[in-house]
Amino acid sequence: MAIIPPYLKKGDTILIIATARARSKEAIQPAIDIIKNWGLKVELGPNVFKVHHQFAGTDEQRINDLQWAIDHKSAKAVLISGGGYGTLRVVDHVNFKPLLKSPKWFVGYSDTTIIHNRLYHLKMAAIHGTMAFQFAKDEEATNSIKQLLFGEQVKYAIAKNKYNRPGKAEAEIVGGNLSLLYALSGSVDDVSGKNKILFIEDLDEQLYHVDRMMLQLKRSGKLKHLKGLIVGGMSDMKDNAIPFGKTAEEIVLDAVKEYDYPVCFNFPAGHIEKNMALYLGKKAKLEVTKNKVELSF
Repeated sequence: MAIIPPYLKKGDTILIIATARARSKEAIQPAIDIIKNWGLKVELGPNVFKVHHQFAGTDEQRINDLQWAIDHKSAKAVLISGGGYGTLRVVDHVNFKPLLKSPKWFVGYSDTTIIHNRLYHLKMAAIHGTMAFQFAKDEEATNSIKQLLFGEQVKYAIAKNKYNRPGKAEAEIVGGNLSLLYALSGSVDDVSGKNKILFIEDLDEQLYHVDRMMLQLKRSGKLKHLKGLIVGGMSDMKDNAIPFGKTAEEIVLDAVKEYDYPVCFNFPAGHIEKNMALYLGKKAKLEVTKNKVELSF
C-alpha cells in the first residue's frame, strides 16, 4: 500500500525547486501567480534561479535545494521548475527518508521521472504533471494538477485509437519518461512494473532507439507481468534516411503483442500541450473499449 501524502487545503505551502535545467524568474512567475490564486503559499528554493552552464546552479546547489525541500517542515508539495537533464546527477546525494515522516507531493515529469522512481521505492505516491515553467501553457492541464493536489476525484475520458487493446485494469500507475526508465534500468531506482499499470511517454527520439528501449523493457521482464499499459505522447519522433518501417505506436504494440493486458495510446500526458496530471503510486482504474478509454482515480 502506497503512502499517500496529505492532500492540500487553502493556506498550505508549495515549494518550487530546480533539479535540472535553469529556468528564469520570468518563466516561473506565472506558476507562482496561479498557485497563489489557488489559495496556496509559495516558497522558492534558495538556488532555484542560479545558472551553471545548462544547469540550475551547480550539482551541490541543486542537491541542497532538493534536500531543503525534502526536509521542509510545513510544505505539503514540491513543484519542479523544469526538466531537461540534471536530476540524475543529484539524486544519489540526497536523503529522501525524512519524507517518510512528513510526506509531500512531488509534481513534475520528464527528468522528474528519476525522483518519481525513487519515491516509488519509498512506496510514496507522486504526481506526473506539468512543471512550473509551463503552467501558463494550458489551463486544463494545469488545473488537473490542482485537482490531484486537493484530492478531488478525477476521471479522464479520451477518444479511441486504432492501436488500443481492450480490457480492464485496477492497479497503481508507475513509469514516466521512457528514456529515463531505460537509463535507470539496473540501478537502485529501477522499477519492475509487476502488477502495475505502466505509463510511458517520450520526445524527440529516433524510432530505432524506441525499439531498443522497448526491447530492453521486454527482455528484462518489465512488460510481462503488467496489469495494463498507458502510452502518452510519443512526440517529434525521428527516422533515418532508410525508414525504420514502424511508427512509435507500432513499435510499442509489437513489444507487448504476446501479453493480454489492456493498452491505450495517445493518452494526453507527456511532452504535449495538454499534459494532464496522473497519480503515480496510487491505485487507478483503466478501462479500454473499442469506442473509448476511461482512467479514474
